[in-house]
Amino acid sequence: MILHVLAALPLCIWAYLLFVRAAFWRVSSSASLPPVSPPPQRGISVVAVIPARDEALVIGDTVRSLLCQDFGGSLHIIVVDDGSTDGTADAARQAAVALHADDRLTLVRGLPLAAGWTGKLWAMNQGVIAAMPRLPDYLLLTDADIHHEPANVASLVATAEADGCELVSSMVQLPVETLAEKSLIPAFVFFFFMLYPPRAVASDHSRVAAAAGGCMLARAQALMRIGGLQSIRAELIDDCALARAIKSTGGAIRLGLTRLAHSTRQYGSFGEVGRMISRSAFYQLHHSWGLLLLTILGLSVTYLLPPLLVFTGDPLTMMLGAAAWLLMSVSYAPMIRFYRRSPLWSVCLPAIASFYALATVHSALQYLLRRGGHWKGRVQDVRT
Repeated sequence: MILHVLAALPLCIWAYLLFVRAAFWRVSSSASLPPVSPPPQRGISVVAVIPARDEALVIGDTVRSLLCQDFGGSLHIIVVDDGSTDGTADAARQAAVALHADDRLTLVRGLPLAAGWTGKLWAMNQGVIAAMPRLPDYLLLTDADIHHEPANVASLVATAEADGCELVSSMVQLPVETLAEKSLIPAFVFFFFMLYPPRAVASDHSRVAAAAGGCMLARAQALMRIGGLQSIRAELIDDCALARAIKSTGGAIRLGLTRLAHSTRQYGSFGEVGRMISRSAFYQLHHSWGLLLLTILGLSVTYLLPPLLVFTGDPLTMMLGAAAWLLMSVSYAPMIRFYRRSPLWSVCLPAIASFYALATVHSALQYLLRRGGHWKGRVQDVRT
């Protein structure tokens, strides 16, 4: 009897996630950001702010893609060179010069990291300060490794204008070329939307707030209203912190997937993806060992228990485990389809979730040992 109750638990969890949790898994209908073909947008001013630290290999493509936007308004680019040693600023400048558009690019030499700020936010803040004299309607906060298709900025602006949004962010397409990427990247987006369903993010009746930091369009007035990026200066997960700050002051926000932008940063190994997850996983749990324990227990029951139940030999237990595994696979399938992977990947979610659980434990251990996470030569989230 106890075994049957335990076997029914993951089935109930997946029934809730599939039918109640704001349809987070329905990629095509709930997560895509319309419209792709916006109306004319003359008179609207956008300034793109790109924090860049040792990004010479990718910054040129990002700058070129922004300079080639099919956008009816004005678009200026500010690149903040955050202490690079690889010629990042030169690469950005050369990309603009090659298109005879160097007048639309401003390079800002980043100041040394100020106390109380995280590195990325400090660089972004300098870009925002440099942008404000241009009196932009919107600020496009984007990473140095994002390629923007010609319609991307116009689509973001059209969504903001049509829905009266103060923050619109796109989860850009992440690379799925290497085995590590194929195995882990679609699940990264799936887990993110499970935590932050786009429908809940958009709802005025929900406190859920989130954004995808690679591509965020924010109204300049909304940033001023929350006190600028200084109000979230110590946050490690800056995108979600910005979304919370704007939504808490009554601003409408939107989050979705897009095919109009993609990351050019590749993760060649499982270790690289693991370190990417580990950098902020324990921080997201508020450095709580109790929440870590509950998270690992929840992952085990939700993802690992169903396939184990299939091999118990008890008919009812096997049936309940198989049903939970089926619902899990069904909910994951749309994300697999979005990334154009084989449907067989959907049944691998238990193993993939195990990897994420280990990365979360690794994040906690790094924090315990005062090692923190590493990014571009900086150490973040170190226990004091």
